[in-house]
Amino acid sequence: MHDILGHSLTVIAVKAELAGRMLDTVPGDYPARDRAAAEISAVQDLARGALADVRATVAGYRGVNVLAELAVARTALESAGIDAELPGTVEQVPARHRELFGWVLREGVTNVVRHSGAARCRVRLTASSVLVEDDGVGPASGGRSGNGLAGIRERVVAAGGTVSVGPSDLGGFRLAVQV
Repeated sequence: MHDILGHSLTVIAVKAELAGRMLDTVPGDYPARDRAAAEISAVQDLARGALADVRATVAGYRGVNVLAELAVARTALESAGIDAELPGTVEQVPARHRELFGWVLREGVTNVVRHSGAARCRVRLTASSVLVEDDGVGPASGGRSGNGLAGIRERVVAAGGTVSVGPSDLGGFRLAVQV
């Protein structure tokens, strides 16, 4: 399974990268060109995330990783009509944090899509932090966190990090993790 799907997904990612480079050589400034470039980039990210999932599945464990969750986040936010400001890469995130940051990204974006009523979501990644914020309705009254955020807090504390939730600079909700 890995050989067949792995090869196909690798070819898809490489061809998407080539298509993106070829599109960069098209002269002129066309809105459709920018849209096509964004879609090609999304295909590339999805193929790489799927390849990582295939590898993890074949290894007997389908773990969460930040690259796959970033691709899922892009699709989920777009489907919900939320303008997404997402990083183009996760290369700055060390391997030891990729699973944890994947969980944070999954929970944060799920909350934006399900609860925020946001029009905009911003995600920032560094080697030691992840930030998910929106311009939605803001923190719930009473300051209580749901089970998803409680689970994130447990994972982050176990990794020696800290979680901060509260109002966002965008006017909505902010989930920030530092390890």
